Amino acid sequence: MKILFKVMGMLFLTMMLVPAALATNGTNLIGIGPIARSMGGVGIAQPLDAISAVFANPAAMCFGEYCPGSEFNFSGTLFMPKIDAKVTNSQGTFSADAEDNIYPIPAIGFSVPMGPDGSKWRFGLAAYGVSGLGVDYRGTRLDNSQFYDFSGGTNPLGPYAPMVTGAYTQLQIMKFAPSFAYQITPNLSVGLALPIDYGVLDLRDGGSSGFALGVEPGIIFKPIDNLSLGLVYISPQKIDYENVTDFDQDGTYDTLALESPQQVGLGISYDFFETGLVLEADVKWINWSDADGYQDFDWDDQTVFAIGAQYKATDKLSLRIGYNYASNPLNEHNGWDGSFNPLTGAPNSVNLVQGKPVASYYYETFRIIGFPAIVEQHLTLGIGYKFNDAFSLDLGFMYAFENTITETGTDPFGQPVTIESTLSETSLDFGLTWRF
Repeated sequence: MKILFKVMGMLFLTMMLVPAALATNGTNLIGIGPIARSMGGVGIAQPLDAISAVFANPAAMCFGEYCPGSEFNFSGTLFMPKIDAKVTNSQGTFSADAEDNIYPIPAIGFSVPMGPDGSKWRFGLAAYGVSGLGVDYRGTRLDNSQFYDFSGGTNPLGPYAPMVTGAYTQLQIMKFAPSFAYQITPNLSVGLALPIDYGVLDLRDGGSSGFALGVEPGIIFKPIDNLSLGLVYISPQKIDYENVTDFDQDGTYDTLALESPQQVGLGISYDFFETGLVLEADVKWINWSDADGYQDFDWDDQTVFAIGAQYKATDKLSLRIGYNYASNPLNEHNGWDGSFNPLTGAPNSVNLVQGKPVASYYYETFRIIGFPAIVEQHLTLGIGYKFNDAFSLDLGFMYAFENTITETGTDPFGQPVTIESTLSETSLDFGLTWRF
């Protein structure tokens, strides 16, 4: 056990150094580990490994295939978003592709019985990167800090204003989640995870970090052996990122609070024991509209629908498929006034971000260019191979289909402008499982 905790600690420190990645349901990954992710992110009613049990519903630790023994999981995701943006104004069309990167996202977890043989208590621990968002348009045509010259060309020193804000954004949230579960009866269990969030936000003016605590209670009920029903709640977790950027351009860096929103999830699973087929479906509600930060940038709530299947082709080989859908949470605005008063240099219209006035044009470019969490549909596939009773390997693939958001309004000179972002995502997952 001491070795496991040392490994967990080293990997969690490594995760803090991993750059941010674009996420899928808003800023959230659809699931943790190759098994859950290759099945569309399901797992509230019947997670199939320890790490997804801690993530999806801690009550499931009492019903895992590893019970009454123990299981350790190590997994990694190679996340490959493709992002581009475009601004069309009176001077032409300016487009750019964000820097292509492959983002490694590690995850580790284990579940063990507590107490003597036959104990109804279980303990679990997991660490994983769960949320992220970011674009990097530095050095592209969109990254022009002197695009708008308010002196009319008469003063080489300006004043100037950039083409867009949000040309560089990086958000990363990692969780460290100790969890407990208790099997009340042979067909009923309850669980509680206590996630500790570590977040880093960089809006090009230097990174800022912070911590948040949350609770994640869950319950699983099996009315018959084949059927499993799950319910889970995740509390909101807010991090204050201090001195992260100057929203109102008053010369003082401002604090931005970003809150991982509360979630409620329901799941159902049916196991066709005699055929080797498991079917699972989840529905989750993610409350972005009441979450600090996302509320300020007009994000809407998401209802996530996920469905997945696993088929054991042989005693050793498992095949998996899944689908995940959630509508784009970023509300589309059109017809906004982004113009500035030519006499005073002040914006004619502003939006408030946590009490700070932001010029409407730059508020919209930040929302659309800098935080384009807009993908909706995800197709997933996976395969698992069990070498023996103690060791198995799992692989997964996810593709989030391309989606585009477009807005129209007026730029700082009062001329018509269109801003647009497009996003698609691909990821490869692998995982190693050790049962003991």
